[in-house]
Amino acid sequence: MIALRILEAGPLATIQDLGRWGHRDRGVPLSGAMDPQGLRLANALVGNGGGAAAVEITWGGFKAELAADLHFAVTGAALDAALNGRHVPLWTTCRGSRGDILTLGFASTGLRSYLAISGGIDVPLVMGSRSTYTRGQFGGFLGRALVRGDLLEAGPAPDPPPSIRSVPDRLIPPHDCRPGLRCVPGPQEDLFTIQGMETFFQQPYAVTDRCDRMGIVLQGPRITHRDGPDIISDGTIPGAVQVPGSGQPMLLGADCQTTGGYAKIATVITADLPLVAQLTPGTQVRFTAVSLLEAREIYLKREYQLRRFCESGIHTA
Repeated sequence: MIALRILEAGPLATIQDLGRWGHRDRGVPLSGAMDPQGLRLANALVGNGGGAAAVEITWGGFKAELAADLHFAVTGAALDAALNGRHVPLWTTCRGSRGDILTLGFASTGLRSYLAISGGIDVPLVMGSRSTYTRGQFGGFLGRALVRGDLLEAGPAPDPPPSIRSVPDRLIPPHDCRPGLRCVPGPQEDLFTIQGMETFFQQPYAVTDRCDRMGIVLQGPRITHRDGPDIISDGTIPGAVQVPGSGQPMLLGADCQTTGGYAKIATVITADLPLVAQLTPGTQVRFTAVSLLEAREIYLKREYQLRRFCESGIHTA
């Protein structure tokens, strides 16, 4: 069933789900939503499973015609959303009819938004995922970003349809102009000087304009290595912070390479990846060290809250 007709795609809009797991040993990045929490909550609002595919919209400037009656939800960055020119709330289940025009303005804070529709976006599975990997030109909609005129199909809508509800405030990440990102030090923290470690965890770093789904280059006080930045290449993951010879940290994103040869000073915890997804050029960030045990406790608490909300909207026969 054709569900959406793209009228304006904005700077970048791609189809994403929770990622392409199990293929990194062959050099295939994880991809998927930069903000997995935003995607899961958008899907929950329209009655989908958390892994259903949705549209990830960068900056905003998106417009689509509804080609069918459906439920939809928009989560993520703060922007103005309207249906036929009338305001619709974010983080809330909304109902639209065939022929309606959904417009998303440009983000006032944050960077990425998620548009989920009942039934999910139905594009072919590639290695078990519907996520778009634009550098590899596969997955999603023809392996590319969306453009004007694209027609998106939806899978079978939930039956019964979802109830109208909103995400509670406690599950909406704050889009602070100076976010604090919690990190587990390492795995190569021993390759940095004591001063280098103190600099990273005590000084602010600004997001540069060299930022995309692969990674974010930060600028600030130089981080010093003990003997140099290079290591024998090993695995990388979204949230890892590499420090090359420039001493300027690079925060890796969902499309990051599977291995890398720069020492990693820290890894942002899973619960704070939604904040990473919303970083815009010029934003200053600070890093705070937490232990692996603390990171685990934070994750389990947040996962419990997410699952409790998401599963509360699932209808059983």
